[in-house]
Amino acid sequence: MTVGSERFSELFGSFPTPIAIVTARGADGEPFGYTSNSVCAVSAATPMLLISVGKQSRTLPAIVSSQAFAVNFLSASGRSASQVFASKATDKFADVTWQPSAVAEGAPLLTEIALGYAECRVESATQVSDHWLFIARVEGTAVFPREPLLYRKGSYSVWSPQYADVVA
Repeated sequence: MTVGSERFSELFGSFPTPIAIVTARGADGEPFGYTSNSVCAVSAATPMLLISVGKQSRTLPAIVSSQAFAVNFLSASGRSASQVFASKATDKFADVTWQPSAVAEGAPLLTEIALGYAECRVESATQVSDHWLFIARVEGTAVFPREPLLYRKGSYSVWSPQYADVVA
């Protein structure tokens, strides 16, 4: 059986994933960002993570030129920002407060809506199909006492601690 993009999306849409907004600053200092659920820890020994960026993403040139980015893992209060950053809006930063990263070439840190963030510097990049994969060294982090925003089958939800100890 050949697996097409619809079946693949159905598979990965069937379980909840955390939502992040990946941000970077362009060569002219302009902030860019997009919503992502494809962030993966690579190593804890040498803190590294992987992101996947579509070739058509307006954030891609900013990551390539700066060789740095921030991954802002969203809390429950980040739902509307997630929707804006997933859109083709031209000024995605109009309604979010951000501060520039001191270690990721000024990549926007969304401290008011983030569960936490990772400030990253690119170690390697690989083109795969219609995306670029970036493996990056995590050079700064913060974690805030908030509930994480999750996404499943086109809907948002918030992690509920009441289910944390449930075992099947």
